[in-house]
Amino acid sequence: MTALTPTPSEKKTFRVALIGNPNTGKTTLFNALTGFRARVGNYPGVTVETRTGALKGSNGAVQILDLPGTYSLSAHSPDELIAVEVLTGIHSVEAKPDLLAVVVDAANLERNLFLATQVMEIGLPTVIVLNMVDAAAEAGITVDGEKLAERLGVPVLPTSASKGKGVDAVATLLRGQSPPAPPATDHLFPPEFEREIDALAAVLRDADQNALAAEPVLLQRALLDQDGAAEERLADAAGEPVRTHLKEARQRLSDQGIRIRTVEARMRYGHIRGLLTDVVSRPEESKDSLSDKIDRILIHRVWGTLVFAVLMLIVFQAIYSWSAPLMDAIDAVFGALGDVVTAAMGEGPLRSLIVDGVIAGVGGVVIFLPQILILFAFIALLEDCGYMSRAAFLMDRLLSRCGLSGRSFIPMLSSFACAIPGIMATRTIEDRRDRLTTILVAPLMSCSARLPVYVLLIGAFIPERTLVPGVLGLQGTVLFCMYLVGFAFAVPVAMLLKRTLLKGKTPSFILELPSYKMPQWRTVIHRVLERGQAFLWRAGTVIFAVSVVVWALTYYPRPESVATETEAAYATEIAQAEAAAQSGDAEAQATLEETLARRDSAVEGALLRQSFLGRMGHAIEPIVKPIGWDWRIAMAVVASFPAREVVVATLGIIYDVGGDAAEDNPDLREKLRTAKDPQGNLIFNLPVALSLMVFFALCAQCAATLAIIRRETNSWRWPIFTFTYMTVLAYFAALVTYQVGMLFM
Repeated sequence: MTALTPTPSEKKTFRVALIGNPNTGKTTLFNALTGFRARVGNYPGVTVETRTGALKGSNGAVQILDLPGTYSLSAHSPDELIAVEVLTGIHSVEAKPDLLAVVVDAANLERNLFLATQVMEIGLPTVIVLNMVDAAAEAGITVDGEKLAERLGVPVLPTSASKGKGVDAVATLLRGQSPPAPPATDHLFPPEFEREIDALAAVLRDADQNALAAEPVLLQRALLDQDGAAEERLADAAGEPVRTHLKEARQRLSDQGIRIRTVEARMRYGHIRGLLTDVVSRPEESKDSLSDKIDRILIHRVWGTLVFAVLMLIVFQAIYSWSAPLMDAIDAVFGALGDVVTAAMGEGPLRSLIVDGVIAGVGGVVIFLPQILILFAFIALLEDCGYMSRAAFLMDRLLSRCGLSGRSFIPMLSSFACAIPGIMATRTIEDRRDRLTTILVAPLMSCSARLPVYVLLIGAFIPERTLVPGVLGLQGTVLFCMYLVGFAFAVPVAMLLKRTLLKGKTPSFILELPSYKMPQWRTVIHRVLERGQAFLWRAGTVIFAVSVVVWALTYYPRPESVATETEAAYATEIAQAEAAAQSGDAEAQATLEETLARRDSAVEGALLRQSFLGRMGHAIEPIVKPIGWDWRIAMAVVASFPAREVVVATLGIIYDVGGDAAEDNPDLREKLRTAKDPQGNLIFNLPVALSLMVFFALCAQCAATLAIIRRETNSWRWPIFTFTYMTVLAYFAALVTYQVGMLFM
């Protein structure tokens, strides 16, 4: 067995780690110190994003690491685990920082010092950044920073990071690279507990784990947090004897009347109250703050829910309305780029690969960027002003009934635009079972990629009938119902998962409601750009790769006889149109161009039907026949695996309208309404359209989503499970929809 503590080469930079509770302004301070010039990445083997930046004016000599927010060093979520690993020096990549800067909220000092005192026990040079002193002063709270520094034995620097006050003092201290002496820590735990710590250290030394034995905080965490991250780390290093010793130690402490679950809170908070005597002064009469007054409405069971519903309506309306011109512009740019390449290159597989594989694949990713940016702009604004915590509180009442908590709200909300950012947002969920459950049901939310499918089929088969004059139409109602389908199925699926594969108690939901404040626009913009970049990189690479594979399946084989026969069928019609066009008549010229376009579309469709993808459609036709599909629909569904919206272009090619046909193309809609099989039966009808929409509402037709699930869970087990259960669920839901629909035909 080898020690986990890394032995890096001699450091060239002075490394500072920022740590603090959520909502203390830690990231705002990080941005102010680094000037928003941060590098965002992931540690190997985990999904937690890290942000590292050089201190302004240090020429790279001082590097600042922004650790995920945490309330204590009892690590449960992946975010908290990274913080503990870095601080205690057991991380496989990061060495211990040279200085720890603990950011605390001046208005909530007692709660924030719980983490601060834990961090000080690590034994590294530490400074306390007393942030939000202006907000505390507005509430009538004052903190004697000098007295607090004297009692803690570490520097205390008052700041208001959002306004830039005190940031220069923090930067000056860090730039000096002369860290204060490590703090002298008090022994907070009873003697019996300390003796067990010493005994555990001896077990580690016997296992040749001297570096781990020298980490007192790590030993405390292992003893206090049963099945926690610290215990796992020690057991991985020293083997089963550690688990056995910890179990026996906990029993010995219990026999002596020491309750493991409460001993730290009782001892630490008692110590903190003593530290804060005559340090913090509050107004004698507590008055309701502006946030309290606002919350009487915004977290009210009735009024708060109504406000939330209106906000969500505005958000989604903005996503679709504001993004439409931008998406059309992007589509036009990539279309023009494809036309340029088409004109510059001769016909052949290389041109098709570049135009239909590369350009179309990249365009299929970039076109959704406006929706992603708009969604995250709203989320960032709502988070930064303090409302998002209230929304999670309101949604907890509903989500707790299916075994989840309000922490699952933001990931599920994000998934309505795209499941990828929604799944990424589950990183803040502490409970592993809750996090996995949320990841597995997030793709059921109807993302923006499903919208073209809905619009095409609703426009073709749902009549424009008014239900409520001037307010509600049948087509809009069906579209709304399609969005409800995914959420309606997500609730029972989550309940089933929490009672079977991911069985566990519904976690208690403890949520801090931060004070309302004006959003920091620079922070919001920076966060939105980071999210957009992450989407392009993580989703784009996967969609691009799969798009090229699907292109190959649609392009090959390419027998010349198919194209020749199809062109021959149009030869007479084209000859007549060319003869008419020689007269110079504009109408005759337009007829010729239309005829040539129909011939090209027919050739494209004939080749697609003979491709590997077309053959796959024929192969699975017996499976999809019970849900009303023929091989053409099956082929379009298989082609849409990289991204669901590809089914529209594929149907356009199949029915000889062209691959550039949009969901609102009247010719494509008419082709779907009138298309017949060799026996003369209509291929599409209302039950078939509903069946296809329900299938797309529930299926896992998105390679990028499955890749992100693999990345977030570090296993192929869960994406395979997601694809399987969603495909089976979609199939049977489509089967019921079609069979019941046919009863009324």
